[in-house]
Amino acid sequence: MPEQGAKRKNIFLRWFALCPVRHAVALLGLALTLAYFALRGNFALMTWVSAHVTRPWHRFSAHALNALPFSMAGVLIAAAILGFLAYTVFCLVTAVRRGGWAARIYRLIFTGAALVLAVYAGFCLLWGVYYYTSDFETQSGIHSQPVSTERLESVTRWFAGLLNQYGGQVQRDENGLFDEDMDAVFAASETLYAEAERLVPCLAGDALRAKPFMFSEAMSYLNFTGFFFPFTGEANINVASPACMIPSTIAHELAHQRGVAAEDEANFAAVLACLENGDPVYCYSACLLAYIHLGNALSRADRDAWSEVYSSLSEGVKADLSDNNRYWEKYETPVSTVSDTVYTGFLHSYGQTLGLQSYGACVDLLVAYYYDISVKG
Repeated sequence: MPEQGAKRKNIFLRWFALCPVRHAVALLGLALTLAYFALRGNFALMTWVSAHVTRPWHRFSAHALNALPFSMAGVLIAAAILGFLAYTVFCLVTAVRRGGWAARIYRLIFTGAALVLAVYAGFCLLWGVYYYTSDFETQSGIHSQPVSTERLESVTRWFAGLLNQYGGQVQRDENGLFDEDMDAVFAASETLYAEAERLVPCLAGDALRAKPFMFSEAMSYLNFTGFFFPFTGEANINVASPACMIPSTIAHELAHQRGVAAEDEANFAAVLACLENGDPVYCYSACLLAYIHLGNALSRADRDAWSEVYSSLSEGVKADLSDNNRYWEKYETPVSTVSDTVYTGFLHSYGQTLGLQSYGACVDLLVAYYYDISVKG
């Protein structure tokens, strides 16, 4: 028996020696991930990590990269994918030429495992902790509540009126579609939250601009309009998507940058920030975002009321809504379906049990906050 134990130990050490750094990274990533899942219910600890590790890192990295005209997130993602593909080819070619298939495939597998575990552990530390601290509703004092059809219709009508108002103040192309200068839109994103953070202090953050993502077409295939990259602190935007929705997407991703984790709350924060900012371009896009969610909810609750509200929209607004629908219909593919499934699972792993449907939950916040305003006109 002692000899068998020694033999197994020698085999383990021999395989470990093939790629010790990869083993160490994989084990560290696994340990951090397990520690996160074991301790994420500790509110005080998650709050401390959020305040002293996660948020400071986002601020530091985003500030360091803010002057770059491109997204460093795109560079890192591309480098990781291309690097792993190149290493895969190298391992296979070398194995064919020199042999040693088992060892080379083992190194390849552990390279992938180490990369995945390290990235996921990083997400847990630099993003996942937000889901287990005080949420936006708790910090802001703005609480969602059950929505009656009457209140839903009132707020939807109010946003429809704002859409017509701001829709007449934005530039349009020869087809009547939204056509603003995107460089100016991105430049204005630095100060987008200035008024909102005075009204809602928990939205306070540094003046940082969002960035166009260099592989935006790929994002469309994955059904993403944007994403916050916690490793660099950058808010990344799909600039291939319809231009009318880009300003509100910027506001949404900047909400994530300011620590608003839940998607429904980030949508609400985006609408609030844009309307408080007052820029017609951002206001118009935010009202489109709000109307899409409110209108979808109203069409399920009272189809006739929704039809009446929709008929009140200007032709320019209707054109932008139709263009947005046509664009995303092109990307309803198996790839987008898989992407949605994976992302839903990702949200579930952080306790977001509504999954992608949590985007629709912003309706409750919109109605709760804007109903009285809509009644007063």
